[in-house]
Amino acid sequence: MNVIFVDDSFPFDGLTPRDEPMGGAQKALVYLAEAMAARGHAVTVLNRCSVARDNRGVAWRPIDGGARPDRADLLVALRNPVLLEAVPATSHALWVTTPGQSLLRGDSAQALAQVRDVRLVFMGPAHRATWREDDPLASIIVPGVPEVYRRAEALGGYWPPRAVVTTHPRMDMDWLVSLWTRKIEPLIKGAELHIFSGSLIAGPQGRTVPEEVRDLWRQIEAAAGQGVRVRRPMPDHDMADEFFHARAHLYPGGLGEPYAFTLAESQAVGTPGVTRRQGAAAERIVDGRSGFLTPDDEAFANCAILCLKEDIVYRGRTKDARAMQRGRTWDAAAAEFEALAV
Repeated sequence: MNVIFVDDSFPFDGLTPRDEPMGGAQKALVYLAEAMAARGHAVTVLNRCSVARDNRGVAWRPIDGGARPDRADLLVALRNPVLLEAVPATSHALWVTTPGQSLLRGDSAQALAQVRDVRLVFMGPAHRATWREDDPLASIIVPGVPEVYRRAEALGGYWPPRAVVTTHPRMDMDWLVSLWTRKIEPLIKGAELHIFSGSLIAGPQGRTVPEEVRDLWRQIEAAAGQGVRVRRPMPDHDMADEFFHARAHLYPGGLGEPYAFTLAESQAVGTPGVTRRQGAAAERIVDGRSGFLTPDDEAFANCAILCLKEDIVYRGRTKDARAMQRGRTWDAAAAEFEALAV
């Protein structure tokens, strides 16, 4: 089968997630394309890559300029419905990476109306619930977890009380930092909260922090004496190691979030997760087993403290997270995408 993926977000190719940090949706495209190629399909990605290259069976080609394939058996557009007509195709699918309601507005709605029988692919039940319930062309395909996270070793020793944060700064990170300084760190002196953020890292590096997160950066600066640190995001191999050496992944979660990629990755490594009972993040954790789904601030703080402070709680959660949360492969997701072709 001839499969074409199309994306117009930012430059990347198959080497990028091995060398640089990446956003979840674009990284998912890399791994899905590679899984489709490994299953014997001819796979091309049209995107903003700087040069044409073939990598791991996938042909990466610049979307602007250069020759395009004449036709696809299956064309999968990432996020943007306008891309559905990039190449003539027998079957079309839109891989939705935003809340479904966004497809009802402006250019997105107009582009969807111009292509018949477009399959809409959502990432989970919470994500699917943001779209019309009665749409027979809407389906759920849960993303896979990259192999580097799935093959992480079992727990080898005792780790100090360190928690990691990977959520977007505007998804209640201010709430989480406040909770840490008021209710978590005061009960575990020496505990550290490591925030991995591409926008906030400008602060520690002496550069200008983007205006939309400047108040948050001031809050984090004030909390430096309570173990709050901002670090640059890392490629998958390095992030897997960071998750492995953390005792908790604290994740506020949000109602509009489609999947919570990094929480799925840390769970596969074996990092206990603590999140709220809302949105896609609540689908990534098995409550009481691989982590905790919490109903309020007090419960969130208490569960974070248990993971950071009580070794028996941490060891039980990390064992179950590894056993229960690393089964979803990109090969399985690719097989489900194959079924979209008519």
